[in-house]
Amino acid sequence: SSVHIWVPFSAGTRRSHLGRMPGSAQISYMGPWPKDVGIIALELYFPSHFVDQAELEQYDGVAAGKYTVGLGQARMGFCSDREDINSLCLTVVQRLMERNGLSYDSIGRLEVGTETIIDKSKSVKTVIMQLFEDSGNTDVEGIDTTNACYGGTAALFNAVNWVESSSWDGRYALVVAGDIAVYATGSARPTGGAGAVAMLVGPNAPLAFERGLRGTHMQHAYDFYKPDLMSEYPVVDGKLSIECYLSALDRCYSVYRNKIHTQWQREGSDQRFSLEDFGFLVFHSPYCKLVQKSVARLMLNDFLNHPNPNTETGPFTGLDAFRDVKPEETYFDRDVEKAFMKASADLFERKTKASLLISNQNGNMYTPSVYGCLASVIAEHSPSQLAGQRIGVFSYGSGFAASLYSLKVTQDHTPGSALDKLVSSLSDLGVRLDSRKKVAPAVFSDSMKLREDTHHLASYVPRGSVDDLFPGTWYLTRVDEKHRREYSRRPLDDDLPAEPELVCLGAAAQVGE
Repeated sequence: SSVHIWVPFSAGTRRSHLGRMPGSAQISYMGPWPKDVGIIALELYFPSHFVDQAELEQYDGVAAGKYTVGLGQARMGFCSDREDINSLCLTVVQRLMERNGLSYDSIGRLEVGTETIIDKSKSVKTVIMQLFEDSGNTDVEGIDTTNACYGGTAALFNAVNWVESSSWDGRYALVVAGDIAVYATGSARPTGGAGAVAMLVGPNAPLAFERGLRGTHMQHAYDFYKPDLMSEYPVVDGKLSIECYLSALDRCYSVYRNKIHTQWQREGSDQRFSLEDFGFLVFHSPYCKLVQKSVARLMLNDFLNHPNPNTETGPFTGLDAFRDVKPEETYFDRDVEKAFMKASADLFERKTKASLLISNQNGNMYTPSVYGCLASVIAEHSPSQLAGQRIGVFSYGSGFAASLYSLKVTQDHTPGSALDKLVSSLSDLGVRLDSRKKVAPAVFSDSMKLREDTHHLASYVPRGSVDDLFPGTWYLTRVDEKHRREYSRRPLDDDLPAEPELVCLGAAAQVGE
């Protein structure tokens, strides 16, 4: 007897094909996918306090320029004990929904990427569901995804995959990436930060994923990890972490380049892919200097991959001495780094520098870091400058997991278009950064000590001021004797009373997994 295999043909329509094994349908047999699936709206939250990195250099007794020049960092955002991962994500989700006039019943999937774990069982996603209660919408797929700074990207891939799958019910997906990046006193502390990003995912997006163009690399390493479940602080092998990051970048770029070459060949083109084919390039940014080195690293890849590079004129001028270097031997080669940093300086200025606004001013947000860079590119350009561009996105999470993929910006930049709305929604980033409150390094240090001593306590009432938080910010009001957390929201208008508390209840004692 014949086997009937059902293959998606078009929305609301199915066609059967006889005798075909599941999954073996020719591409030509497949019906249309939802068109231009990607990021429709993007919202960013960062704390209302920051410490100045030059002042922190003085306070820490290190050489002037160690943090500001060596790391490329100007300011670092941080949270008091009033904010935790739940409050950050509540804030950014409600902000996105309000600013875009969205109803909570229009969301069919919500996934959170985070490595800031305050409960080993209950997801941040379930806490955010409190915002959905008035709408009555509980039919929302997705939970939390964790692997260092890569969780937000994994959540985003899952959202895109959901919209393009047979599971999709026509509603939006919402992706949240949030973290509080804190380090023990010492050389790693200035690479901290905090923040959250929310992204609305669906079809006809102004930032569409380019189908089939993802290069991923996964490998085991102990470069950065958090084995002490009572501490917020990671264990970091700084040198190994840089090696893992750069080697992952090499591998992801190689895979991506091969995939785009295959696509182009299928279309009848024998064009070679190079960095010039990206309009913009954004990277996961632990600190800004590493991003600059990453652009140099990709230029080294282009140089070594080119069959006959011109070393007389153009970007590769004078680089012939490096023609035979092996990439895996150059992670800490100062001569290679210096030569390619110089060679790629113009490319960095044109394609990547604008992406570092949030990183430079707020620090490393972990999972939202690369999406803060994406938001910065959008905020720093007009719709017409962005229209039609390919944006390369490199996401890295220690341990380690990495992907390089690309977004294609829509050509439509007319007033009122989806792209125009997206750019407009992020145009206040600079103003918001400038409206934060600067805190002395000693006060920052005291705040870090308070977090260290209290972040895991039950029966705790936070001591931090609520008045300094941005309007519309959710904050922790107390942790009860069973570690259940309660939150309130600062009103959007200072003349209004605080919004009613949300109680984040743990599971009942008698209910098992």
